[in-house]
Amino acid sequence: MEVLTPATPAGVEFGVEPAAVPAKLRQAPAPRWSGKLSAYCALTKPRITFLVTLSALAGYTLGSVSAVNVTGLLHVALGVGLLVSGTSTLNQYWERALDARMPRTQGRPLPAGLIAPVKALWFGLAISLLAEIYLAYFINPLTAYWGLAAFASYLFLYTPLKTRTTWCTFIGAFPGALPPVLGWTAARNAVGVETLVLFGILFLWQFPHFHAIATLYRDDYAQAGIRMLPVVSPDGKAVAREIVGYSLALLPISLLPTLLRLSGPVYLAGALLLGVYLLRASFAAAQELTRENALRLLKASVIYLPLLWILMVLQW
Repeated sequence: MEVLTPATPAGVEFGVEPAAVPAKLRQAPAPRWSGKLSAYCALTKPRITFLVTLSALAGYTLGSVSAVNVTGLLHVALGVGLLVSGTSTLNQYWERALDARMPRTQGRPLPAGLIAPVKALWFGLAISLLAEIYLAYFINPLTAYWGLAAFASYLFLYTPLKTRTTWCTFIGAFPGALPPVLGWTAARNAVGVETLVLFGILFLWQFPHFHAIATLYRDDYAQAGIRMLPVVSPDGKAVAREIVGYSLALLPISLLPTLLRLSGPVYLAGALLLGVYLLRASFAAAQELTRENALRLLKASVIYLPLLWILMVLQW
């Protein structure tokens, strides 16, 4: 594993060297109240929060022994939603200088100067702490524990490694695959082989998904010094191997819920069709890693996951 370890000068501020912070980050304008509210909302990455919370709700529904408890479902949605929102906010605080270097992220609240960094830091810490307390009190300590594991590994392993090694994607896939585990433990207060299958599905799915994103924004990542695989392997061969390899591994794992009696034959047929659909997009991208094929793979991955959860939760 190749790891770059540049010297870190004294006085580094929580993942960002003071000299690296653009001037506009230190001269934040004062937007109106509605603008500030919108900026704080943007810090939580609502679309990502929604998708992650959806995965947790799927885990809770599948883990429910009898009828789904609506109150419990709401507790999971709020607790996990707060945790993801806090993690996303702190991630943006940590990476504000990197975001300022990439055209696709320069409009985010911190590089755009809409919110002072220290305010974003306290906001992220506050809602993350609230999320952990909420999960422990209203659900159970086991769910809070796995939530803390996801929070810590995402922020303190994945985030700093993005500028040091291509292994960041593999390491980041671990916290990224925990949401359905949180949902399952919220319902059962225990882990089992079912949680490993749910974890495995989301873990493997992330590779074609994120390699597609990294291919589309390769120039941005290179400009910011983020060592995604498409950046350090511009010929695309290593990227192609991972896209196809993980997509192939995902197909049989995605069929296991039927064997474990989490879902029925309709799910089995649907998972097979969805797997073939994702594989077609993966093979096309692997053969010719153009922006068009990367975009098709990204769209296929975005369609694949919600439909798979829906079929699984229906338990047909």
